[in-house]
Amino acid sequence: MSRSLNKVMLIGNVGNDPDIRATSSGTQVAKVSLATNRQWKDSSGQQKEKTEWHRLTFFGRLVDIVDQWVKKGDRLYVEGRLEYSESETDGQKKYWTDIIVAEMVMLGSTGAGGGGGGGGGGGRGGFQGDSSPAPDRPISETDDDLPF
Repeated sequence: MSRSLNKVMLIGNVGNDPDIRATSSGTQVAKVSLATNRQWKDSSGQQKEKTEWHRLTFFGRLVDIVDQWVKKGDRLYVEGRLEYSESETDGQKKYWTDIIVAEMVMLGSTGAGGGGGGGGGGGRGGFQGDSSPAPDRPISETDDDLPF
């Protein structure tokens, strides 16, 4: 049996405050853009930089966490999978690539947009929904406190 893998891991800066919506079936969805940067020197020795923008989509428990804690300028580590879709408006087709986030770690804030970076845990790790320090571990949409 052959196996396949669809996994994305990114570290970047949030480009906008979260957009929280509900689907027609009532499922909460959060969308955020994430910027990653790449730097290199070209053949003439000049420093070059390119920014790539990624569309992140959150479901389940992560929507509440993103809504409460994620702000423009925050630094995130996310793991998820690629998902492709298309839409049509006025006869014009548009193609989308989204990263469906399964895990997220808050890495702090750059200060842009006033992002706080998370409560109690130094801007890192999971969230408990109160003011107690957060554990330094990723948050998963299927996180269920099992020890294995």
